[in-house]
This record gives sequence, C-alpha cells and structure tokens, in this order.
Amino acid sequence: MEHDRSRESPSREGTSLPGEWPSSALGQSFSQILHRLTSQESRRGKGKSAAVQDLGALIEATERDQFFEGSGTSLHGMPEMLGQVAKALEKYAAPPKEQEGRGHGYSEVAEKAAAVGLVFLKLLGKFEAAKNSLVCPKWKTGLRDLAGPIYIFAVTHSLEQPWTSPTSHDVAGEVLALLLQVTECGSVTGFLHGENEDEKGRFILIMELLKADLNKESWKNNPATKHVFSWTLQQVPRPWLNQHLERILPPSLLISDDYQTENKILGVHCLHHIVLNVPAADLLQYNRAQVLYHALFNHLYTPEYHLIQAVLSCLLDLFPVLEKGLHWKGGGARPTTHCDEVLQLILTHMEPEHRLLLRRTYARNLPAFVKRLGILTVRHLKRLERVIIGYLEVYDGPEEEARLKTLETLKLLMQYTWPRVSCRRVVLLKALLKLICDVARDPNLTPEPVKSTLLEEATDCLILLDHCCQGQVKFSSPGSNLICIGWDQSAAS
Repeated sequence: MEHDRSRESPSREGTSLPGEWPSSALGQSFSQILHRLTSQESRRGKGKSAAVQDLGALIEATERDQFFEGSGTSLHGMPEMLGQVAKALEKYAAPPKEQEGRGHGYSEVAEKAAAVGLVFLKLLGKFEAAKNSLVCPKWKTGLRDLAGPIYIFAVTHSLEQPWTSPTSHDVAGEVLALLLQVTECGSVTGFLHGENEDEKGRFILIMELLKADLNKESWKNNPATKHVFSWTLQQVPRPWLNQHLERILPPSLLISDDYQTENKILGVHCLHHIVLNVPAADLLQYNRAQVLYHALFNHLYTPEYHLIQAVLSCLLDLFPVLEKGLHWKGGGARPTTHCDEVLQLILTHMEPEHRLLLRRTYARNLPAFVKRLGILTVRHLKRLERVIIGYLEVYDGPEEEARLKTLETLKLLMQYTWPRVSCRRVVLLKALLKLICDVARDPNLTPEPVKSTLLEEATDCLILLDHCCQGQVKFSSPGSNLICIGWDQSAAS
C-alpha cells in the first residue's frame, strides 16, 4: 500500500506537480524529505521507507534543469541540498553494528539498499541527461556533493558481505557503473585520482567522508566502513598514494591492531598496499617504516595461518625499505637485519609446530627468506638444518606442499652456503634417502604427479649435495632413475 501511495502525487496539501513548482518550493520538498530521513522519531517506523519512495517519485517528476538552480550562487542551492539527501540515504542503507545485525537485521539492510539504489539510479540518470544539454552547464558542480555519498553506498553494497543480497548487490553495481559513466571516468582508479593531471580526483573527498567513522571510538559502529576504506585504498596505486599517507596510515594501523583475526588481516592487507605503492623515502620519513615493522612483527605470535601468510608477505616487501639505510663498510661482522630477526622467530615457531596449515604457511615462505639473506643464511644454519630434517619426515597430505617447499629451501640453502654443507652431508643424506624411501613405499596416499615431483626435487638436492661435498656422494643410475647408494668415506678421510 505504501508503494501505491508513492505513485500518487508526492505533493502535500494541494501543492501543484513538481515540474510546475518554483525552485523554492522544490527545495522545500527536498528539505522535508531530508527531515523525514534524518528524524529520530521515524527510526523504528516505516516513515523513512515512505520518504525514500516519495523521494524517488519526486526525482522522477522533477525537470532536470531544476536540480542545478543555485549552484555556485547560493550556499543552500539544490546541489548542496541533494548532497545532504544523498548522505542521509547512504546512512539509512548502512548496515548496523555487527551484534545488532544478526538474524533479520541484515535482510532489512539489503531491502533498504535496493530501494535507495533505485533512487540513486534515477538521480544519476538526470545528471547523465544534463551532460548533453547546453541548458545545464552546471551539472559537474551539482555532482560534486553527490559523488562521495553515492560512491560509498555503491561500494558498501557491491562487495560480497553478510548485509548484501543478490538484488542489492546488482543494484549497487549498476549505481557504481552509472556514477563512473556520469563522471566520465573509465575506472574506479580514475574516479579516485583523476583521469588526467589537470583533473582533481575524489580520493580526498571519500577519505574525508569516511574519517568520522574511522577513529578509535567509532570505526566499529558501521561494519562496512573498514571494507569501503580497504577496497578504496587498494584502487589507488603509485604514484598517487604517497600524498595521502597521513590519511591512510593511521586507519590501516588501527584496523590491523584489532583483536579479531578478520580485521587484523584486513588491516595488514591495507599496510601491504601502502608498502608496495609508497616510495621508500616517504616510508622512512618520521620512522614510519619502523612503526609498520613493529605492528607487523607482533602478529607473528598469533597462531592463525591466514594472518601469518598476510604478515610474512608484507614483511618480505618491507625489508628492502628498512634496509635501505644499512651499508656494510667491511672490516667487521655484518649487522643483523630485520629479516634475521623475523627468520629467527619463524624457525623458533616452526620446530615444535604440529598443525599442518601453519606448517605449510611457514614452509611456503621459507625460500623467500633464504633468497633475501643469501650467504648470511649461515647465521641460522643449525636451526634451519633441524627444521628441514623435521619437515621432510612428516607426510603433509596429498599435495605435499610443506615437503616440496622444504626441498626448495634446502636447494637454496646449499647454493648459498655450500662451504658449510660438507660437514652436514651425513645428516642431510640420511634425511633425503628416508624421504625417497617413504615416497616410493607410499601405495596410494599421494597422487603420482606429486610423487614424481617430490622424487625429482629430492634427486636435485642429492646432486647439489654431491657437488658441495666434492663428489663424496656415490650414485648409480639403473634405467632412468638416479639412486644414491652411499657416500665415499675414504674420500672424506
């Protein structure tokens, strides 16, 4: 019934149709709808839903020229009024706090978002029509106040989240696509930083709108805010990001410092994007890189494999920045680096770790640390030896990711630290032969392609070991398989 009433004339108390209203009457109508959308009294009732329907009918019936009256001449012109209405609509469709959104709360949000999205589509349609009209040269000015709230609404409901439904998701996607079309932007990235050097982007505008909901006290009031911030941040690459560092770094650190793992991972992804897209000189200024490092390092004590993977990936890209100012002049031992510190902690965690997902995560990243340190890996050789032998002994599931990555680590280790390998040949040879025997005896647990890869990697390690030991490892090759049969003890003596 509400929908049918909205189809009637939205005018109240005998007023004429909107197309015949003078500008003051149109502004008054929008002002009344704005009051209904922001009124605390109608929060629990259907008043706001009716206001959204009335607003859609009002926009549809209003001539496009009337939307641009007062632009640039009056502080309370139609563009400013429309901007306030857009903000109110975005807040109306925003999801509630997580504890309040359980059950039917999120389904109501999706319904609200679908209704608000249709209103935004009608409003943007008026601006799209005005672009080709000489009568409305002020459409760009009028769009300035609308673009930010509409963008936040579109991103909030176009991401896959608990508060979206297929309908609201599709409508939000249409709103974002039409917004880019109206603003003549080829992509979200262009919309945020500007399509060319002369055009000012809208990234600052979006960050200012999000700022109120991104402080320590309020950032959890709207569960969508962190996702909008993260998604928006990752749409802006270098060289446009460094000028916004003061706006984006504090919220990223705040989100990453939360007690919930989901938020920690989201914040670390934001920090990783900053590390990749902000010049090292800017990160080193004011000790920002050290702040990032300590914030990330503390997460390594958390036994969550998704978080560990995100943190290690970010740290590996942060190490070159941190080590830019370190120059070894010779004449003494090289100073330990942040990479040494992280690898030492990882190896400490790896030795007693029994959870397969964490073992795979650690093993997956170990080769990158060996590559990063190179010859300096000798500092960690004893502990690496224990970890490698321990991980080669344990079956890791059909894909054998941990064992394969451990073999890759062993190959790199022997390449970088070959002078120290010969004294460890017996221990390494036994571990490799045991692995080969285990894989060969495995009847059906491991797929044949994985078995073949394991045997090839183990054979490569044996060949490298023989080179490092100056031919002290003996081989025979019946058929096509290379088999180690021992080591030459006389050569060793």
